[in-house]
Amino acid sequence: MAEKNSELHFSIIRHFGVLATESGGWTKELNLVSWNDRDAKYDIRSWAPGKKKMGRGITLTGVECNELRTLLNTRFPQPSRTSEASIPPSVNP
Repeated sequence: MAEKNSELHFSIIRHFGVLATESGGWTKELNLVSWNDRDAKYDIRSWAPGKKKMGRGITLTGVECNELRTLLNTRFPQPSRTSEASIPPSVNP
């Protein structure tokens, strides 16, 4: 078990994008992150400007990301090009 006072080390291997910008400049992002020199995992969490602080988040393996994509594609199927233009963004659940 890790010590409670042990320092957390991380390295952002790849930044995929910002999902949202929160108050105070924090951003919710999808990144590929190595925690404590372990294998990198996909990571969704909030980051303070400059990446000095972070919020709680979730890490996923590639297999878990594929399963999440399947679930999201089921919930949010890709609309056809013609119907996409006819649905206002505020109507989508």
